[in-house]
Formats: sequence, structure tokens, C-alpha cells
Amino acid sequence: NDHHPQSRTLFNMSESPLVTDLMAGASSMITSMSLADQDGDMLDSETQQIVRPTVITPFRAPKVMKLPMFQGKHKESLYWGTYSPQAYFGVRARSPQPLVAGLMWRLTRDGKPVMRHFCEDKHGLKSFGWKEHNGTDFGRQELLENDLKLETSFVKPNEGSLGYGGDWAVRINVENLAWLDDEEKIGANLFFYIADEDCKNVLNLGLEESSTLVSGSREDVGNWQLHLKSETPDLQTHYCGFKTPNSVDLSNLVLENLKENKSGRVELSDTAPDDSNVYVFQISTMAQFSTIDIAFISGITEETANMEKRVKTLTGSSLSSLLEEKHIEFDSKFKECFNLSREVESETLLVGKAAIGNMLGGIGYFYGQSKVKNPYSPIHPVLKYWPAELYTSVPCRPKFPWGFLWDEGFHQMLIWRWDFRITLEIVGHWLDLMNVEGWIPREQVLGAEALSKINPEYVVQDPDIANPPTLLLVLCDLIIAVEKKKFNEAESRDIASFLERAFVRLDAWFKWLYISQKGKKKGSFYWRGRDSTTDEELNPRTLASGLDDYPRASHPSEDERHVDLRCWIYIAADCMKFITDFLTKKATEEKYYSSIVDKLSNFDDLNKMHYDREHETYLDFGNHTEKVRLVCEYGKIIRVTDEEPVLRKVPHVGYVSFFPFISKIIPPESQILEQQLELISNNNILWSDYGLLSLAKTSSLYMKWNALHQPPYWRGPIWMNINYLILASLDHYSKVEGPYSEKARNIYEELRNNLISNVVSNYGQTGYIWEHYNQTEGTGEGGRNFTGWSALILLIISEDYPRL
Repeated sequence: NDHHPQSRTLFNMSESPLVTDLMAGASSMITSMSLADQDGDMLDSETQQIVRPTVITPFRAPKVMKLPMFQGKHKESLYWGTYSPQAYFGVRARSPQPLVAGLMWRLTRDGKPVMRHFCEDKHGLKSFGWKEHNGTDFGRQELLENDLKLETSFVKPNEGSLGYGGDWAVRINVENLAWLDDEEKIGANLFFYIADEDCKNVLNLGLEESSTLVSGSREDVGNWQLHLKSETPDLQTHYCGFKTPNSVDLSNLVLENLKENKSGRVELSDTAPDDSNVYVFQISTMAQFSTIDIAFISGITEETANMEKRVKTLTGSSLSSLLEEKHIEFDSKFKECFNLSREVESETLLVGKAAIGNMLGGIGYFYGQSKVKNPYSPIHPVLKYWPAELYTSVPCRPKFPWGFLWDEGFHQMLIWRWDFRITLEIVGHWLDLMNVEGWIPREQVLGAEALSKINPEYVVQDPDIANPPTLLLVLCDLIIAVEKKKFNEAESRDIASFLERAFVRLDAWFKWLYISQKGKKKGSFYWRGRDSTTDEELNPRTLASGLDDYPRASHPSEDERHVDLRCWIYIAADCMKFITDFLTKKATEEKYYSSIVDKLSNFDDLNKMHYDREHETYLDFGNHTEKVRLVCEYGKIIRVTDEEPVLRKVPHVGYVSFFPFISKIIPPESQILEQQLELISNNNILWSDYGLLSLAKTSSLYMKWNALHQPPYWRGPIWMNINYLILASLDHYSKVEGPYSEKARNIYEELRNNLISNVVSNYGQTGYIWEHYNQTEGTGEGGRNFTGWSALILLIISEDYPRL
């Protein structure tokens, strides 16, 4: 794993399961090979052996997810869940070709029929999101349109289930907000569907006078039935069936099937092909208030066919009692996990519950093959990763409903405090996506649903591009919790067992990061992936850093030094040293990480490389000029450079400037610490009443567009994840002995209060937690319902920070 990615190997599939370095004459060797199949295996025309590029070869170690703790009852308990975060409401099984269920509804907008199915910001719902969710067997969500309010609840009973994964129930409460003003009483049209993505399985329509909507059979859950129960009078149902591999285009299929009847109401056709693997049920109600219960019953045999009793336990008053019980449990656990006193205002508590509820409700299960840039052959530019599963929380259901590597670390800072086993599951899935080089693709776009939501430009992953290793912070938090006796003995053993199995992957991941991102100067690092050839961007983006359009050197080159990356690698090495100590690994391993920690925490070296006396803060270094601008030439927006760039420190102050502070490298008695505190609290630079801005108001690129379709992103707006890390360091420096501890405490209190009051105020006005917040007004912007790292507001409320 110590080779540089520019010297990649091919893995010989016909030899022993070890990485064989075939790259002595790699460039000439590859010319004699051709692609053998669509998954990227190559055929050596001379030896006739199949070789696989290392970038798509799985890491050669036992999978983390094969640990006993993830098998048996635990695995079965997580089989069903609301694992379709891209849908407004969806239930699916954790299976490559699962049984999937979901809800759609039809509206008329601007005189045209529209169907709500997948979450979209452009739909303009007044609000939607999980008010409560426990991550395993319960959730309650509210969705508010202008004229319709829906409440969807999901629950799995602890007893009485017979099929694998158990039974589950859905309750849909409908309030027609236009009912009193609607003279024609149009009513509400809901569409509940169930689809078997194993297309060889055929679904069977239920009997007309029965509560059974549809039935089927699968190897995993056995024979199953879907039932509908409701006390709402005059409820009408219609259906249609389809043969389709997934639900991506289902809403359009339904709209095409709907026809107007004699009374002017639209209805499904009540038809289905004999081989239908998808059934959609239209549920129409004219009432102002309606309650609809749907029960999924599995493992049905002749001996267990007491269906009436089983359905009754999952509908009506029994379901009401079960949901109330789960609600009380959620409320109690919320207070216990986050240690919130009665002094916290009710509006703030609501935001906290929405933060954790949406974070857990945004966990999804995905299966597919990542697409990876081929570093070997321009003729075949894309390779396919091996088929893989991913259980992960997503940053934003409408905007980013797929997995992001560095986001996941922030997500798990919250989730482990709720349920550490969910965190171990998610981290384990990510680590099992590592290739033999130690690289993990930073975005995981797996399956048709995820692919339907992403700009194709971002699908293919580059095997040279890294991402901040935030997952390591979470694992160290777990170790600290073990050492503080926050877990019982069995739980502590499971965490230790997980780390023992995961260590070889963590070690490889760190070494890949440390070696592949090195700069020219000893002790320097730079993010790979910036485009040095483009003339379409004012400042070529650094997507690997996670800070996208944050200004770096104007002209990307190998001479760059990124201060945030140096600090991330220091943090990662410190985490690995901590994990190594906990696991009592060999002295050589501990010494390896200690030496890197010592080198990168050397304050004098850091200052020589990145400290700028003029700005009194830390800056990147690279080939840079301030005299760049965008112009329109022949109808195209291009960048013009008005002077030659030179190697210099990059004079853009912002989030990147605080990474030595975030890393706690700065000694508490250093005058530079005072300068950092002054910079944080300066109203003319980064401070606002709503949080710290991402880029200084004095920067030449403050709030500047980067390209035609790239509005300012990390060039001013307020982001919760970096504010959270800065708060953590302010809290740290306020508690260590030094001349600036009181100043740090005062800034901490004011910044914390500003962040909380602004997020709570926005949530009260809009019903959403947002991706980022406006730099001058504090209003929510970007993706709505962004309860990825913006959900860290809950840890800010509870004052719970990474303690490494």
C-alpha cells in the first residue's frame, strides 16, 4: 500500500490472492491488453491470463461486515426499514433485489397533474421530514403541501412476526386542508405501491371483498400479504400493475395509466399484466380527515394462517397503541442520549428532535457498482467497481440521497450517541468498499434510484481523489466512551472486536492518504483532482477537500500546499495512534504513527510552511495571482488571467485558515492563538450574528460565482460542520490553562448562541434545517431538509464535541 497511485498495479486473477506488482513496465504492458468484460478485467494477449486493475480489486482482508456481531438476529432486525431516503416515504428490505413499498400522491399545479414520489426541492412543500425516528423500527413523518397534510408512520412489532425480518405496518393520516373551501370537494388521491425488484417473482392481486391488496412469495420472507384497513367512510380503491425493474419511472407510469371517469374523477385502470412485479393502489378519500393502515404480513403457511388476528395487531387501535408506545420511547431516549435539561426551550427541543429524527430517517440501503475512472486506458475511460452494498445515512434526501465519505463522519458523530451499533454497521459498510490500494470512493452512487438523482458529471469516481478522514474521529470517540465506562462489558467488547477487524483497513486507508496526497516539499500535502487545464472556472474547484469552490491557488500545480489537508493527515495519524494504543498493537505500528504525529504537530514547521505574517493567519501556498476574471467571449464564459501567477501564499482567509486551530496544534500560550481568536470574532472579516462565514468579506472571491452554473458555495455562506469543529476547539482552549482561555470562552458562548438561535428561528419559519445559511441575513439556503451535518446543531445544543 506504500506505492504511489501513479504507479498502480494490475492484480493477476490467476495467481495467489496477493497484490502482484506488474507495473515495472506498466505503460507498455497495458498496450498489449484488452478489456475482457464490462467490469474491467483485462486479458493479457501474450500470457492469456486475466488481470484486474487494482483500482477495482477489493481489499484483501476479511470483511468487517462478516463479523458475528452483524449476523443472526441483529442482521434480521435491520432487514426492513425506511431505507429509500430519496422517496417522500419508502420502505425496503436490505437486499440487492428487494421488496420495496412506497407512497405517492397526485395534485394539480398550474392546471397540470403532478405526482409526488421522489423528494425534490422544486416541489416546494411547505415542510416535510421525520419528527421522530429511532433508526430501527419506528418513525413518524409529516409532509405539508398547500392544501394537503400527510403524516406517515412506520413501525415493526417486536413479537408475532414469522417471516425473515418480521412484519411491519404503515399508518397514513390525511388532512385535506382545502376541504372547507373546496366547493367541488375534489378530495385526496394517494397511491401506495409494492414492487418486487427480483423481477422473476410475480405478484398476485387480492380478492375483491378482502382486506388483502396483493400477495407474493420470496425466498427471504416466504409467503407474504399486504393488507389495507380504514375506518374512513366511502374510501375508494383502484389498482394497476406493471412489469418494471425498479421504481425510478413509476410516477410517470401511474400518471399515464390514470383515466377520467364519467363524473370527472381520475382513476387507475384496474388492470395488470399477468407477470406484474409491481402493483399500485389508488386510495381516494373525500373526507376532511382520514386514517389508512397498511399491514405487511410475512412467513405465511397453512399452519400460521390466522391472518385476521395478525392483521388486527398491526392496524386500528392496536397500531395506535404501538405507535404511542414507540413515541414515548423515542422521547425518553432523546432526553437520555443528549442530556438535555428542562431549561432548554421547547422550540429548541423540536429542532433537536427533527435533527436526530431526520438523520436516522435518512439512512438508506443501496446496492450496485460504482463507476471509476480508468487510470490505464483512455480507450475504456470507465471501470466498474465490484457489486457492493452500502448502508449509510445521506446528507439531504431531496438533493443528495446517496453516500458521501467525509459527510458520513459528521453524521456518525451524532448517530453513535443514539445507537453505536448503527454507527458500527455504517462504518463497516464503508470500510468494506476499500480497494486493494487502500482507496475508498468518496461518493457512492449505487443503484438506479440514486443514479436517477445525480448529475452524470459526478458519477465516475477518480481513484486519485481523497476525502477528509472524518470517520476516524468517530472511532476515537467510541474508544473514549469505552474508557469512560459509557458502555457495558458486552458492548465494549463488540467495539474492540470491530476495531480489531477494521484495523488493517484503517491502516491501509491512512497510508494511501498519507502517500498519495504528498506534496513536493517535505511535510506538505495537496488535494489531488483540481483541473489545471480548464478555462471555465474562476478558481478550479477542490472537490476532494469537501470545500468545493473554496479559493485555492489560481493555477493548480504540484507545488501546492493545502493547510487543511496537512491538518487532516495530522488528525488522522493522531487517531490511528490512539486506536493503535487501544488495541495494544505492535510497537512498530505505534512508532510509525507517533513519528508522523510528531512531525506534523511541529509548530515551527507548520508556521514556516503556512503562517502568513501579513494576514496573521494560516494560508495555502501555490502558483497564484489575484488578477483573474470571468468574461464572455463568443457566447461562452471563460477565465482570463491578467498577470502571470507566481509561487506564493494564497491570500484567501476563511475556514481553511482555522484548521491548525481546529487540530489544536497551536499552543495555548501562543500569540498566534490570540490572533486566531481575534480573526474569528472580527465583524469585518468572518463573524456574523448567525455563525462564522466560510470566506472572509475581504477576500477578492467573496460571494463570487465560479462559473456559469457555479454560484458561490463555500465563499461566504455559513456551514454547520466547520462551525461545529471551531466550537469544539473554542471549548477546548477555554478549558486549558493559558492567557486566552477567558477570551475563548466568551467567543464560544456567543458563537454557540448565534448558531442555535438562527437555526431554531429558520426552522420555526420554514419547517426545515438547511444545507447552509446566508452570510448576511442568516436565512436557510441550498438543500432543504439537509439533516446531514447541519443536524450537528443538536450536539451544539447539548455541548457535545469530539474529545480527542
